Amino acid sequence: MGLMDSLRNLFGSGGTAESRHEAVEYQGFLIRPAPQRQASGWNTAGVISKEFPDGVKEHSFIRVDTHSSQDDAVAFSVIKAQQIIDEQGDRLFR
Repeated sequence: MGLMDSLRNLFGSGGTAESRHEAVEYQGFLIRPAPQRQASGWNTAGVISKEFPDGVKEHSFIRVDTHSSQDDAVAFSVIKAQQIIDEQGDRLFR
């Protein structure tokens, strides 16, 4: 079992309906979209994780961007996570 399979198993089970979206691998990071339901729609949110020699580190993010559908929020959450990774890389976990 590879690193990403292990992370998917670790983070892919359980949770609320909002957190049960397929994880996406991106540049050695694992992105788990987890949009949050609000009265006005779905907020952009998720968790970025990466395995390091001393263990898995996570960074949760939430943005006020609101989407009318959960699918749109999931897609934008992945895009936003990729932007965060591109801008910050491993510094994200400091």
